Amino acid sequence: MTDPINYLKIFSERVTTRKVTIGVIGLGYVGLPLCLRLSEEFNDVIGFDIDPEKVDSLNNGSSYIKQIANDSVQQAIDSGFKATTDFKRSGECDALILCVPTPLTKHQEPDLSFVRTTLKSILPYLKKGQALSLESTTFPGATEELIVPRVEQQDLTPGKNFFVIYSPEREDPGNEQFKTKTIPKVVSGHTPNCLKAGETLYGQIVDQVVPVSSTKAAEMTKLLENIHRAVNIGLVNEMKMVADKMGINIHEVIDAAATKPFGFTKYSPGPGLGGHCIPIDPWHLTWKAKEYGINTRFIELSGEVNRAMPEWVVGKLVEALNERGKALKGTKILMLGIAYKKNVDDTRESPAIKIMEILKKRGAVLEYHDPLIPHFPKMREHYFNLSSIDVTNLSLNFDAAIVATNHDQINIEEVTKNIPLIVDCRNTLKESEKTVRA
Repeated sequence: MTDPINYLKIFSERVTTRKVTIGVIGLGYVGLPLCLRLSEEFNDVIGFDIDPEKVDSLNNGSSYIKQIANDSVQQAIDSGFKATTDFKRSGECDALILCVPTPLTKHQEPDLSFVRTTLKSILPYLKKGQALSLESTTFPGATEELIVPRVEQQDLTPGKNFFVIYSPEREDPGNEQFKTKTIPKVVSGHTPNCLKAGETLYGQIVDQVVPVSSTKAAEMTKLLENIHRAVNIGLVNEMKMVADKMGINIHEVIDAAATKPFGFTKYSPGPGLGGHCIPIDPWHLTWKAKEYGINTRFIELSGEVNRAMPEWVVGKLVEALNERGKALKGTKILMLGIAYKKNVDDTRESPAIKIMEILKKRGAVLEYHDPLIPHFPKMREHYFNLSSIDVTNLSLNFDAAIVATNHDQINIEEVTKNIPLIVDCRNTLKESEKTVRA
């Protein structure tokens, strides 16, 4: 017997009249900003996370992400936001948005264990009329293969009495020009009704919704965005190595090329790729493409170039030390910045930390300075028993420094003025006898 209730109409009316409870699962660099934006429009937002420290911090009005002020968290609390580790409360929600990590395994294959674990936690509490949106980056087909069958096992029918949505996140931590509200939002649904539900939901919190025809198209869109960046960064990193051998300043070349008003987009080389997206997302497509008999050689080549950059940086350091009659072993080195990008406190996949690992294995003595990361964070694959050192004493006794992340809060020229060798990965210092570009 057909269910006579028009669940899409009910859901849409509840969303547009703000009579809904919205849950966000995963309170990291994507989920927390989303919670705060939702709390500006809705009075009942619940944030879910497995980390009780994060939950306690938020409920006390404190942010654990540098770019998010405590005042913003408190404003959300005042509007009705609350955080919890109790996934049973997902049953209270009219819409659930999943913002959980999708890293890679050691074999460069997608690790969707966080998505699977989250689904297992909430499946018993899914209900008719609810919407479930995945924002995590993944391969084309993941929403259909992972989420839809599990929903249907709960006797729910996507498009009729339940709504399955895929809308990839587009956060850019540290970018003051764009916020959650102003970044156009790609939205897709498993069925046309699912898409309508997604457009209605996200249309309340972003200035522009960009609907696409299928969840696969939306999943591919996210991958294309980040593969575009990864490939172009790989290109300029390779150009950097060629230019270095030819005695050419690649940054001068890039700046000159960027004066062309058409057909060129400026990308800057660096010590490698970092963050949770650019180094990881291309491999989701590479893995899935093999199922269709396609080898993504272009993507894999750029990955090889970018992964080689930390070794390249260490090679430039060793070369410069040799010219000065020094060995790497026992050399005291200061790492300036260990975050993966400028002005953020995120170390995920940071090339600076990969450089540190190589130097440690080769016997160098390491310290670091990063005002955004006072203590070396807990990481799954890396650990240093270090804290950010005080650099106000400018007579620092180091043999060399590596400028890995050029935070605005670091006066790099002042800090390094008494250090005899500087390996500059970010083009922050003027050329000199003691500066080596890498």
